[in-house]
Amino acid sequence: MIQITFITNDCRTVTAEDGISLLRIAIREAAGIPFKCGGGVCGTCLCRIERGLAHADAVKPRERRHLTEAELAAGYRLACQTFVTGDVAVSWVPRKPPAEPSGEPPADAPA
Repeated sequence: MIQITFITNDCRTVTAEDGISLLRIAIREAAGIPFKCGGGVCGTCLCRIERGLAHADAVKPRERRHLTEAELAAGYRLACQTFVTGDVAVSWVPRKPPAEPSGEPPADAPA
């Protein structure tokens, strides 16, 4: 078993079998990595492996469509495409919650 630390989720640490995708672990553990397609098309599950990058598998072609070589070297990956074989710590930019309606019309609305 390996340990995954979700830094953005209060450094929550979970255990998982090795060879599983970061997104699958995040979904199973309700860790909070944002996602939409789950297949490397949209890029929503962008995350950064802060520790343990050597435990991630090879970069996939779908990731190369979203990330530069510099970003990949800095540890950025797509969680849906990244399978880990050892302990890692991962962070991401959390989704912004939807704005609450103020009850006032938008500034550009006709009067």
